[in-house]
Amino acid sequence: MSVSVPVLEVEGLVVEYGKGARRVRAVDGVSFRVEPGECVGFIGANGAGKSTTMKVLMGFLFPAAGTVRVFGHKAGTVESRQRIGYLPEVALYYPFMKARELLELYGGLSGLSRAQLRERIPGLLARVGLGGKENVLLREFSKGMQQRLGIAQALIAEPDALIFDELSSGLDPLGRYDLRQVLLDLKQKGTTIFFSSHELTEVESLCDRIVMIHKGRVLKQASVGELMKPLNQFEVLFATANGHEPPEEMRAHDLRRDGDLWRLLVNDVQEYPRMLTTLTASGADIRRTASRTLSLEDYFIELVRDAEAPR
Repeated sequence: MSVSVPVLEVEGLVVEYGKGARRVRAVDGVSFRVEPGECVGFIGANGAGKSTTMKVLMGFLFPAAGTVRVFGHKAGTVESRQRIGYLPEVALYYPFMKARELLELYGGLSGLSRAQLRERIPGLLARVGLGGKENVLLREFSKGMQQRLGIAQALIAEPDALIFDELSSGLDPLGRYDLRQVLLDLKQKGTTIFFSSHELTEVESLCDRIVMIHKGRVLKQASVGELMKPLNQFEVLFATANGHEPPEEMRAHDLRRDGDLWRLLVNDVQEYPRMLTTLTASGADIRRTASRTLSLEDYFIELVRDAEAPR
């Protein structure tokens, strides 16, 4: 039985800019994998190292250390690029080309015939919200329209994997919604998707896994389910019977003093009713209960602040 090769495999990646005393380490020991059919979000603040990592994946930059492989091939080789559709953070196109001509250029570079291009281009433009714009000059395209066209050029060869740097840059809410539907359809068909984005709600709705990066290092990587689990918080404020200590099993959760009372935080929705039952059985006086759900953005900010806190 054949063993599945990761689509993207990054091990100990180090990238540096500049020379001598001005040398800056932009990526510092980053490691992650993206398996076939996965949709993985790559998130971090500006300057975290996202675009640099993606440029290495495409072979535009070379690592100072570490290994990067795409479909089992060294990043930057012809073999590694053949099955990838790529959208850079800033896509600049010749202003006097027409949308159709641009897609013919990129499709031709990917080995598509004229007949294939004639068949694909109208439907693809309609799919990204540019139906009927085949013969419009790119100088007349807004930033959002250029982003849609950039997505179309990444899809023209129907690649096995997509790498998008700042996925929804320049798109309005309708454009982001349309793009999300396109990507969900591709995901259902088994296309591997790896993208960076500042829209964390977009990441939540699309991704199977998330890789968080900060100042060139991975803060956390986990499935969306694993990440979302601690974001559901249930709070119980209670007084113990006769001033006794709380039941020992409470200490498996976040338990702390709050004046004369105790405050219990539980992240597991199944544990919450069990803790309430245990407290009631112990004779505790439950004063208040509350629940809240942190956003992925709030969670990311908490991780960043924790990483930057003095040790």
